[in-house]
Amino acid sequence: MRYLTARKRAVGKGSAHTGTEHHWSMTMSAVALAFLVPTWVYIVGHALGQDYASVRATFSHPFVAIVTALVLVVGMRHFAMGATMMIEDYARGTARKMLVIFLTSLSTVIAATGLYALVRIAF
Repeated sequence: MRYLTARKRAVGKGSAHTGTEHHWSMTMSAVALAFLVPTWVYIVGHALGQDYASVRATFSHPFVAIVTALVLVVGMRHFAMGATMMIEDYARGTARKMLVIFLTSLSTVIAATGLYALVRIAF
């Protein structure tokens, strides 16, 4: 006889056994982006149309550089998780694996390129 409660039997059960963790991770990154993106858009909007020296001075401030780096990293991670979820819903077999690898690699390359550009501008 099994002495498991209904909750114990339900924890981690879903089609992939990670639905709750994935949902929670997506929710946390979405909330973080809800605060980061408007701040970043204000900063970039202020720097837009200025000369190179002014833009470089703006992005040399630690707060601006940190916000920009967080937007890149959190945004691309959120994109990768969302794209993976979409691909898992609609693609099957080898195409699914290849698309997940491609989009995860793409988001990593975009984040790395953005961080490299930020470091080049900030220093």
